[in-house]
Amino acid sequence: MRPAASAEQGVKSPFIMAQIRIEAGCEIWPLKDVFTISRGSKTEARVVVVTAQCGKFTGRGEAVPYARYNETIEAALEAIAKLPPVRDRVHLQTLMPAGAARNAVDCALFDLQAKQSQTSAAKRAGVDTFRPVLTAFTLSLDTPGIMAAKAKAAAHLPLLKLKLGGDGDEARMRAVRSARPDARIIVDANEAWTPDTLEALIQAAFETGVELIEQPLPENQDAALALLKRLVPVCADESLHTRADLASLKGRYDAINIKLDKAGGLTEALALKAEAVAMGYEIMIGSMVATSLAVAPAMILAQGARWADLDGPLLLARDRVPGIAIHNGMMSPPASALWG
Repeated sequence: MRPAASAEQGVKSPFIMAQIRIEAGCEIWPLKDVFTISRGSKTEARVVVVTAQCGKFTGRGEAVPYARYNETIEAALEAIAKLPPVRDRVHLQTLMPAGAARNAVDCALFDLQAKQSQTSAAKRAGVDTFRPVLTAFTLSLDTPGIMAAKAKAAAHLPLLKLKLGGDGDEARMRAVRSARPDARIIVDANEAWTPDTLEALIQAAFETGVELIEQPLPENQDAALALLKRLVPVCADESLHTRADLASLKGRYDAINIKLDKAGGLTEALALKAEAVAMGYEIMIGSMVATSLAVAPAMILAQGARWADLDGPLLLARDRVPGIAIHNGMMSPPASALWG
């Protein structure tokens, strides 16, 4: 069939894909260590995997429903099971809201289209040269001493991301900086700071050479960010999902963290990134704790971004085969057998 006309930003016109069979299931991937943030801990990654089949071609996508956004594995699988026939990725945007379920389907369709057209997903997304990406390595929330020891053990990794939790965060930042004076450091409070502690903790971040602070305040309290001088750039995570959120964040945030699971897939995320850049935001690309299948499409999005936090495969006890090759934090573009 002829390609459908499309105004899709930064993406070649998608194929009209008749008789696509979409299936979804849940997979569980154990972690190497307990992963802790301000809202709780986990020992495994529970992911939704979608396959989209059309004739002899099959595409795959992976997503992580996140309780913070009232998502569950069960609800995602149910939504995908009820999905009416899908013509293409543009059509999909009208059938499902942004979120993990749509992300899994969108990425599966992206992969399917790449295989149908024998053109890489990167090129279909407007990326002519798919370059390696440096990912941050996340240090789970813990005591200052334990986080410092883990930072020292990760001496081969140049970019660290510290999970923070409120009380004791200044000590955590100072301990990690003392252990790794050479490292680039970003921190993620996951909404755990308060307006009362904000200024002092930003000052501590500045003094310890932190280069980015993710989501310090709860989503519904972040107006306070507009009222003080931000010595360190502040990045919206929980406060940012799709393009519809961008305008309301101006004056509060200097950067945004784009995640495929929040945006609802690579199709929307590419448009979100382009609009955010035009509005002057710095760009970070993140992901949930997941396998290389979830991270592969995010690597396309990370081309040209200032920061990437795509270390999910490094946190797993085992990854997919083939997985993304990661050496000293540098991620190689995925093999087409994995995705894209």
